[in-house]
Amino acid sequence: MYYSSGNYESFARPRKPAGVDEKTAWFVGAGLASMASAVFMIRDGQMSGKNITILERLRLPGGALDGIKAPEKGFVIRGGREMEDHMECLWDLFRTIPSLEVDGSVLDEFYWLNKDDPNFSLCRATEARGRDAHLDNRFDVGAAAQKDLLKIFLATREEMADKRIDEVFGREFLDSNFWLYWRTMFAFEEWHSALEMKLYLHRFIHHIKGMPDLSTLKFTRYNQYESLVLPMYKWLLDQGVAFHFDTEVTDIDFDIAPDRKQATRIHWNRDGRAGGVDLGPNDLVLTTIGSLTENSDDGDHRTPASLNTGPAPAWDLWRRIAAKDPSFGRPDVFGGHIDKTKWESATVTTQDERIPEYIQKICKRDPFSGKVVTGGIVTARDSNWLMSWTVNRQPHFKAQPADQIVVWVYGLFVDTPGNYVKKPMNQCTGEEITQEWLYHLGVPEADIHELAANGAKTVPVMMPYVTSFFMPRRAGDRPDVVPAGAVNFAFIGQFAETTRDCIFTTEYSVRTGMEAAYQLLGIERGVPEVFNSTYDIRKLISATVHLRDGKELDLPVPEILRKRLIGKITDNEVGALLAEYELIKN
Repeated sequence: MYYSSGNYESFARPRKPAGVDEKTAWFVGAGLASMASAVFMIRDGQMSGKNITILERLRLPGGALDGIKAPEKGFVIRGGREMEDHMECLWDLFRTIPSLEVDGSVLDEFYWLNKDDPNFSLCRATEARGRDAHLDNRFDVGAAAQKDLLKIFLATREEMADKRIDEVFGREFLDSNFWLYWRTMFAFEEWHSALEMKLYLHRFIHHIKGMPDLSTLKFTRYNQYESLVLPMYKWLLDQGVAFHFDTEVTDIDFDIAPDRKQATRIHWNRDGRAGGVDLGPNDLVLTTIGSLTENSDDGDHRTPASLNTGPAPAWDLWRRIAAKDPSFGRPDVFGGHIDKTKWESATVTTQDERIPEYIQKICKRDPFSGKVVTGGIVTARDSNWLMSWTVNRQPHFKAQPADQIVVWVYGLFVDTPGNYVKKPMNQCTGEEITQEWLYHLGVPEADIHELAANGAKTVPVMMPYVTSFFMPRRAGDRPDVVPAGAVNFAFIGQFAETTRDCIFTTEYSVRTGMEAAYQLLGIERGVPEVFNSTYDIRKLISATVHLRDGKELDLPVPEILRKRLIGKITDNEVGALLAEYELIKN
């Protein structure tokens, strides 16, 4: 496997790999990584779908890409997915999958939608109970904070290994608007990985300009399950892929030698009975390790969600596998710190027009228009929970009544008492979370209780491991997609290691799935490399300008000398770029 860029290999059709007809593929987990990898095996590896089996403990596909209507509770989305232009593997995948909504691919549907209705926010943050915080697209990154950013950007991975964000950034940075935008958009905590923060800076340097108004983001028409998972699931079924739900994989056996590693058996429980399958060198097994949504617990409008710290099948499977070889990773680096990896979200479904009126006051758009509403998250910057909320295009579910609005709410500080509800988010019912949210919307206090009781139906969800991949780490904590010496297996998903990309994205899952398929089948096409914005001087200059809130570089000399210096600086290609992006001004 190798990486490529440009459209030469993007448009190429690889030849059929030798021996592919004699191979079978077994996937552990039916999340995005597995489903994407199966698509690549069929499309690019020309493997028969009838030779592919996907094993899933739950009763439906999609993993963390969810969106359901729970009986008696209401609509539930545990999280949303922000997407962008440069998710090279994701779009390579969805150009192939027919849309269920339009005459074209899922990519076509997504592209046309976001052309016609581009995303941007008219109010990124509020304070003082629903008032625009008037951050006015400023980052407010002072000189010391700029130095911190530059230092981390230029540091090696090894220098950032096992370090926390608050160990490499000073208070000036952590009090800046930049950090408010960043942490709420990506769900970073101060104790999370400085290494992952560095990777994010490199990966999304081209997004710096659009961070304050979220104008570089794009979203699906409906929730991620209906817009992304179902089309892919249908396509795979049409190709003959077998899905076995209610099947919990409990272990995988390996034959391990110094220079060769082979998976030899998958063990599972299905319908209360132990079973499994023996594997030869031509039987491939691709395992999604870890899980950000494992042991999620739903409450309801009258019941808090519980924190489930009990057995976690996905994590326990990885622990059993990891015990067999050091190259299989160290799962407890990520899954052994629930107090640092948990947070809670809630899905609010409005029941009449009263709450939408308050939403409209803040986002300055009609929530019932069918177009962009908030344009991404709105953060109540003075919230004790650091609450953020978003309203996507409505309806968010195909089955959603036309007079209802579905809202997603989350809090980063779930152990802190609220501003209105004087107890932590993790102890609150859906109704109480709604009360706290309405308080930050600016609903008069006299109206909050009645409106929360009768104007909405809310389902809270506690997720013990949702930011587990952000825990400080070093090389070897995550296994390579295909470990050295592996002949018939791979690790995929958010806890597998690949180059230059960053986790908590749909792209990362698809990338690991693509790399696994290409390596195991020997597909003769390059995997699209991560977008090279970090090496593009134009993107770097643009990011610098915006991080400085448009301030030009200081030249501490008299004006007459400054003009002469500017003339000499700009008399070349680099200088011309500095002037073009107004880092220096004539």
